[in-house]
Amino acid sequence: MTLNVRVIAPDEKIWDSEAQEIILPSTTGQLGILGGHAPLLTALDIGVMRVRHRNDWIPIALMGGFAEIEADEVNILVNGAERGDKIDKQAARLAHEEAEKRLQTAEGGDNLQEKIQAKVAFKRTRARLQAAGGMVN
Repeated sequence: MTLNVRVIAPDEKIWDSEAQEIILPSTTGQLGILGGHAPLLTALDIGVMRVRHRNDWIPIALMGGFAEIEADEVNILVNGAERGDKIDKQAARLAHEEAEKRLQTAEGGDNLQEKIQAKVAFKRTRARLQAAGGMVN
């Protein structure tokens, strides 16, 4: 059984094709979806979605959103997304290192808003680096 999967960001359609399986970064943990899955609406966290298409796994960095699964149709609406094969791994690594430094600095301070912004930036850069195939500590 296959799934019809669509990943839609505000500015573009990231994926619109069949898949044998997907793994989503839901807010409650990783969620695997195969054909015949029960209807579901779930919130998505910042993280990496993996799509099994023709026996290849394709990583897509998601920046949070929602997924709706019904009758082998998966519609994913996200704040932003990027396919791993379109991400410059070296630039992603540098951005992740900078975000990690910013997070360490923010955690030592008293500004709650700065801590939250640093944590979100860190999660975004981590997802992009993972999707690009980079190793993350």
